[in-house]
Amino acid sequence: MQESSHEERERQRLLAQYSEIATLAGGLAHEIRNPLSTIGMNLELLIEDLEDPQSPRERRMFTKIRLLQQECRNLEEILNAFLQFARAGELDLEPADLNEQVGRFIEFYQPLAREHQIELSPHLDPDLPRVMLDASLMRQVWMNLTQNAQQAMPHGGLIEFQTYFRDNMVHLDLIDNGDGMDERVKSNMFQAFFSTKRNGSGLGLATVRKIVAAHNGVLKCESELGRGTRFTVSLPPVS
Repeated sequence: MQESSHEERERQRLLAQYSEIATLAGGLAHEIRNPLSTIGMNLELLIEDLEDPQSPRERRMFTKIRLLQQECRNLEEILNAFLQFARAGELDLEPADLNEQVGRFIEFYQPLAREHQIELSPHLDPDLPRVMLDASLMRQVWMNLTQNAQQAMPHGGLIEFQTYFRDNMVHLDLIDNGDGMDERVKSNMFQAFFSTKRNGSGLGLATVRKIVAAHNGVLKCESELGRGTRFTVSLPPVS
């Protein structure tokens, strides 16, 4: 009983710490967003003034302003990713049918998958026990993992969603037949701010792992160069 009480106090301490970090992150984001928005609006006005550049000097200015606009968009994406990472420990849990949640996500993502010549193939165990989920945050997990898989298949491919119950845990495998990862990438992929993409924030998989851990779950990855990647999200059933 004493150990259980200690664990509960530690859990409450970590929750308070997460809450403080999320509050600080929200304040920081607000302070950054205001000047970023002002910069973006002024760049739009400059683009309007140079809508039809004539001279070489005007064309150079137009190109530079477009570059600045893209960098502002990149900063906005990094800011949003940071906020998601900071707030990933705040859960609103309810009993849920994992198959239903995955099915809804697949339906939502299907048009984008077709656009990139990717087939989404669900294999969902109909006898799964329910799990405790924050549906919004777990949807973020599916989105990040699916986008990673899509980016690993620039010429199209297959993404499988497999659910099953094993070893008293409910599992979802998300499997792609894309480029796969080498050992260096696999060993660093969950580190915050590590990215192999030129403009990536490096927070996507770190956020995924944090969300899964906050659900008392486990995230595993198997990958091989040239053969694809399997992410497994394992969640405890509702007791």
